[in-house]
This record gives sequence, structure tokens and C-alpha cells, in this order.
Amino acid sequence: MEKKTVRAGIVGAGFAARFHYEAITKVYGTHVDVKGVYALDTAQAKAFAEERGIRCYDSLESLIGDVDVVHCCVIVAAHEEIAVAALERDKYVIVEKPLTGYLGDGTEAFHGDRFPKEEALRYGLASVDRMLAAEGKSKGRILYAENWVYAPAIQREREVIEKTGAQILWIHGEEAHSGSHNPTYAYWKYSGGGVLIGKGCHPLTAALYLKRVEGRARDGRPIRPKTVTARAHALTRMKTFRDAGHIRCDYHDIDDFSMMHVTFEDGTLATVFASDIVLGGIHNWLEVAANNHRTICNINPNTSMQVYNPKESNFAGVYTVEKIETKQGWTNIPPDEDWSTGYPQEIEAFYRAVAYGDSVESDSRLAADAISTIYSAYVSNERGGAEVGIKVY
Repeated sequence: MEKKTVRAGIVGAGFAARFHYEAITKVYGTHVDVKGVYALDTAQAKAFAEERGIRCYDSLESLIGDVDVVHCCVIVAAHEEIAVAALERDKYVIVEKPLTGYLGDGTEAFHGDRFPKEEALRYGLASVDRMLAAEGKSKGRILYAENWVYAPAIQREREVIEKTGAQILWIHGEEAHSGSHNPTYAYWKYSGGGVLIGKGCHPLTAALYLKRVEGRARDGRPIRPKTVTARAHALTRMKTFRDAGHIRCDYHDIDDFSMMHVTFEDGTLATVFASDIVLGGIHNWLEVAANNHRTICNINPNTSMQVYNPKESNFAGVYTVEKIETKQGWTNIPPDEDWSTGYPQEIEAFYRAVAYGDSVESDSRLAADAISTIYSAYVSNERGGAEVGIKVY
């Protein structure tokens, strides 16, 4: 079969955009013609474009007009606007996680600690509804860039569940490290919440995905989340917190340690931990306890290559692994960090969907269920951990 050519454009020129561009270069099922990049930070966009030999667009509209698929690699506050703009012109849009969120009331005085979380749930789901409505009217689709879904360990577990007819009884997952590199992440009005959404969306979505897989494999329908209880904390904002210089602690109004307890419609469970207070690099894993097997999916750290370095300066020019505080001592250096975390696999799948109409594992409905669960969790936390029902899509 002759490979089709897909025209692509990237919105945003920061951390996520670099990941996306690198993954695009590894796509093999289609020819990808990256037309260019657009970002509000013109200097950053020009530098991004010049480094890669692509065009720097002066408007979002002109970029959308030249491409088949838009990569939405900006802060969550702009996800809906960009996705809807692309869908209205029948373009596919790859949206970074989380899909969308509640960004406050638009005032400078807005503070994440001082508003009713039912408001976040209501406005967050209204944003989801608008995005899904735009998708429903479009020839394009929302492709949800949750790399955990495409991580090799999660996809291998999918195979085990499908082939053995497993019943998942409990899923336990965590994403943790010592704090985001993005300065805007410290504010609810830019991020739509704290660690519960910023980190928790990853293991949560993987858990929701595997329960979908289980239900479809055994009964022909997905198993959906029903209720959630949660607690969210701001440990580095406590007056008693002692800053030793290793953990980010400039958060303005967001949580830095949170946990969710999700009950599914079949009575089974998922527990999700998310934190910005853990040293030693990224700690990403998902454990599945089923009626016929147990699986631990270690996404990070990856132990296929373990290196001992006795002196920090030895590795001055060596990239080891994301978020590690020191290169001295033992380090787990993944031979291909992007591959083990699912980035190139998700982008490959998305381009096959655009070019050939292939189905995808991470779609808008999965993303919507994640947003609904997370903002319901914030409501639960505000109520002291009370059980809250989840709207599903």
C-alpha cells in the first residue's frame, strides 16, 4: 500500500511541542509533512521553526488552513479554543493532556483555594461538552495524547486482559516527581488545578482505559467509572514546610499531593496517587490485580539499563533521565525514554487514524471521562472525602 502524506502543524513551541516534533520524525506508516509552527511567543516560535527548518506562522488560522492535523501543545487554558478552531475547519487535532479544565473566573484576584469546586466541575464539563459537540459536527476528530495508554507495558497488559478474559479487581497507579518545570503550573488559572489533574490524569486515564478494554473484551461494552472519593493537599504551602532546595515549592494555589479512590459500575476499584514531592526522578507505574493474574507496569523508571557514576562531573555532557536531581550514583537510563513512555506509539497511531481511518485507543470520550472523574474528585475533597457520582461520556 502506498503511504499517504499527512500535513501537520504544531501550536506551541515549548516542552510539549519538542516531544511532539521528535515523535513525528519517527512516524513510519505515513509521510508527514510538517508545515510549520505557531505560538503566541513569537521569538520562541521563530527559534523552534529555524532549528527544524519549518515555517513560523503569524496566526493560528493560517496554520490550520494549511494542514490536515493540528498538534495542540499549549497550556490547558487554550486547549478548547484551539481544538474547536481546528474541528470547525474539519481538521484532526491532537490534544495534550488534560483535555481541558476550569481556569477560574478571569480575574486577577482568582485563587484556587477560595471557590466552590462544584463550579470547576460544572464549567469543566461544559468545556468538554463544547469540544465534543464541535467534534460531532466535524469531519475531523479529537485524538487525545495520553501517552500512558500507548506505553508498551500498558499495551502488553491490554493483550493479557483481552486474551485471558481477566476480571480486574483493583488498579493502583501513581505519577510522581519533584515538581513541574513550567512556571505557569503554579497557578490554578493556567493549569485548571494542581497535581490531581496535572499528574493524576495519567494513571487515572490508564486505569479507565484498561477497564474499558476489560468490558469490551468480555461483554462487548466498556466498564465505566461510577463514583470517586478524594483528598488533595498542599504540603509545600504549609507554614511548617522546610525547604531544603530539592523540591519545587512556589505553588500559588494548587495541590501538590493528592489521591483518588474510584469505584467502577461493576463494583471494582482504582486508586490513584499523584504528587510533586518525590525525589529521585519520575515515578510512573500502574499495578493491576485481576482474578487470574497480577501485573506491575513500570513506565518510569525503566531498569533495562542501570548505570553507576561515581562522580557528578563525569556525566556533565550526558542526558540520563527526566527529572533526576543528580547524575551521581546509580541511575536508570532508558535506552529510548520516549519509546518506553509511549510517545512515538501514540503519534504513529494518530497519523494512521488521519491517513487511513484506523481506530485509536485514546479518544475524546476517554479524555472526557478523565476530566469528569478529576473534577468530581475535587468536589469530593472539598466535602472532606465524601463519595461523589461521576458523569460519564
